[in-house]
Amino acid sequence: MPKNHVNSRVLVFQLVIVLGVCAFLFFFGLGAFGLVGADEPRYAQIAREMFARHDWIVPTLNGSPWMEKPVLLYWKVINSYRILGVSDWAARVPSAFHATGLALSVFFFMRRFRPGSELDAACITASCFAVIGFGRGASTDMLLSAPFCVAMLAWWAWHQTERKLWLAGFYALLAVGALAKGPVAAALAVLIVGAYALCRRDAKIFLRSLWWPGFLLFFAVALPWYVALQIKVPQFFRFFFYEQNLQRFGTNRYQHSQPFWYYLPVFLLSVFPWVVFTVSAIIDAVKSAIARLRALRSSENSNEISEDWLPLFLLLWMAIPVIFFSISRSKLPGYILPAIPAAALLTANYLHSRPEAINRLRLLLHALLCGALVGIALYAPWRMLKQAPTSRGVLGMAMATAAIALAVLLIVQRGGLRVLRFATLLPLVLCVGFLLRPAAQAIDDANSARPVSILLNHFWPSPGPIAVFNVKRDVEYGLNFYRNTPVSRYERDGVPNESHVVVAREGSAAALRSLVGPRSIREFGNFPPQHLEFFVVTSAR
Repeated sequence: MPKNHVNSRVLVFQLVIVLGVCAFLFFFGLGAFGLVGADEPRYAQIAREMFARHDWIVPTLNGSPWMEKPVLLYWKVINSYRILGVSDWAARVPSAFHATGLALSVFFFMRRFRPGSELDAACITASCFAVIGFGRGASTDMLLSAPFCVAMLAWWAWHQTERKLWLAGFYALLAVGALAKGPVAAALAVLIVGAYALCRRDAKIFLRSLWWPGFLLFFAVALPWYVALQIKVPQFFRFFFYEQNLQRFGTNRYQHSQPFWYYLPVFLLSVFPWVVFTVSAIIDAVKSAIARLRALRSSENSNEISEDWLPLFLLLWMAIPVIFFSISRSKLPGYILPAIPAAALLTANYLHSRPEAINRLRLLLHALLCGALVGIALYAPWRMLKQAPTSRGVLGMAMATAAIALAVLLIVQRGGLRVLRFATLLPLVLCVGFLLRPAAQAIDDANSARPVSILLNHFWPSPGPIAVFNVKRDVEYGLNFYRNTPVSRYERDGVPNESHVVVAREGSAAALRSLVGPRSIREFGNFPPQHLEFFVVTSAR
């Protein structure tokens, strides 16, 4: 059989595996539980309003301009609504496609620059906790991270091949990132490329990256929407660039303050279940970089030292977003998502370049973490519903943890690196399947406004006004989406004059009666999983 034909069959087989992994991890059960947190339902509702108005320029929430984030997510969700209909899972589809595109880009990049490691690199990238989580969410994080990461891969391809097409792709993809979340994509790219050039002691690397056709391409892609929105909403530039970017970075205005070391545990959780090999890869890359940079000081020609600078580039790409956002006063887990694919690439490169990578200690720790992953997944529904597991449940968790850890250990001991991805994906698939099927209702009840809205419709089918009091923003924005109607908040908007339903935190009856004064108020239901109570308040006379 011709060699090219064999290679084509291998390529097709590998792509089927990558697409199968992505289909399960990113698309399976997208609607198993409702939108969670404050951001998911808010972004989904903004896209719905733009879709209803046929407006591709001004994002609005309940009719008022909402300028915290750029427009890319809303455009993608509008198209998803147009094809699939308006639903919570349709709002998550764009992130799933971006995560899949990221995994495929990693596959083809490593196939070109590290042949033999491409399948592992793609599977490791797709199966990192952070990529799975944000790849299934209706948020801006994956829509920034995927184009940014592919842009960095394109820059390295240009750096190695000198083909301007890759450099053009670098600039165009950074512009897409700017449409997803603002100037942070370009800022991180400048820092990473600049740091790499500095380490190489070669300023030309950075200066040659400053390509004027690339700047034109960047502004041609990113600028039109920014200008169009500024024309329609004159306060946009000041609000977005000063308040949402500079103040968010330098102050605690948005109350997301965390200690400087916050991203260390976040990073370790983000690369789970590969954390043992990722930490080993980082240590190895740091040692190698230090040795290479020391040798570079005594040599006039960097090419005499080593042509393999990819680990250093990946190390900088991984470290700089973590350091950058550690300095920021505002910290959220999704901010360092752009660093996670670099960690996955570094891990895959380490596993394939170091035969001793899978030693007994690392394998044992990895197997134990894989087992613990299953135990934690089984415990999650009990934790979310704040219930103590039964003795039988505890025994089942312990047995499942031990069985999976032993299975991973034996499989990898027997098969080595070629079965490591399968052995690691097996418990991960079991966990995701459990959380999206048997445990989905518990997750929905504990975290989403969807069951709250369903129960409200059962108790009070009238489509009248609704308000909230003393509840999390998640409930407010969630009800806004699922009922497709504005939700007022007593603390912010006061008590509505008309008759309305109010959703309040459990135990708020006395405070509510004090607020509504002489008006009649009656409790008509509750939702114990989220400690909520429902009241109807008559109109003011």
